Amino acid sequence: MTQPTPFPTDRHLDLDEVYAQCSGPGGLRLSEFMARKMGLTPGSRLLDIGCNRGVQTCFLAQEFGVKAMALDPWHDRMQGDPMAEHVRRNAEAWGVSHLVLAQKAGVPDTGFASESFDFAYSTTALEMVRGLEGEQGYLACLKEILRVLRPGGVFGLGEPMHLDVPLPLDLEPYVSQGDFPWKECFRDLRSTVNDVERAGFAIIEADYAPDAWSWWMEYAAHDPFCKQTPDGDPLTLKVDNGRWTSFGYVIARKPE
Repeated sequence: MTQPTPFPTDRHLDLDEVYAQCSGPGGLRLSEFMARKMGLTPGSRLLDIGCNRGVQTCFLAQEFGVKAMALDPWHDRMQGDPMAEHVRRNAEAWGVSHLVLAQKAGVPDTGFASESFDFAYSTTALEMVRGLEGEQGYLACLKEILRVLRPGGVFGLGEPMHLDVPLPLDLEPYVSQGDFPWKECFRDLRSTVNDVERAGFAIIEADYAPDAWSWWMEYAAHDPFCKQTPDGDPLTLKVDNGRWTSFGYVIARKPE
C-alpha cells in the first residue's frame, strides 16, 4: 500500500472533527490536493459546489486567500438545519467570514450570472446527482459550472470513482445497496473525463489520486456515519480491499 504524501497543513489533525464536517473520503487533504492542482490564487473568486458543512471551503479561504461562495441544497442529516447555516458558523469559527458566503442552492439551478467565478470546485457531490438523475442530470450540472466560470476559469472535480476494471462479483451486492448505490453513482476516470469534455471543458489534467485508498481508509475510520453503521461503507471497503473503489480528479479549463 502506498504511503500518504506529506500534507503541509497537518495542524488540522482531529480527523473525527474533520470528517464530522465533510462528506466522503479525503477531508482537508483532498482540499489541499485539489487546490494545488487547480492553482488557486489569493483574491480569486471560487465557487464550491456541494460544500456540505463548509469546512473544506473555510480551509481553502484560510490557506489560499480565495473569496468563496459555498453552495449546498441539502439539510444536515444529524441536526436537520440547512448546510448553509453550518457554513456560516464554520466561517465564523475559522475567522474567514469576510471571505466565505453560503447559499442553500445547487447545480444546475445556481441563479448566478454567467462568468461570475474564476474557479469552481466540487468534491464528493456530483456523483450523487448522477445516481439520482442519471448522466443527463450530471451533464446539466457540468454545463452550469461552465456557464458561471469566466473564460479561462478552472474547474476542479474530485470524485469517488472506480478503477477501469470489471466489478468483482463478490463486491457487487455491497455496491448495489443504500440510497446512493456506488454502482450507480461511480464511474471510471475515462468516463468522467468524457463527460467533462462533453460539457465544453478542455482537460488540463486527470488521474486517480495517488492517496485514494488511504483517503477511503481514513473515511471508514473517522466518518460518523461509518462509525454508526460499520456493516455499511466500512464493510464494503473491507470486501473491496482496493480492487475496484478509488478516487479520481479532473482539472479542466473553460476555453477562452
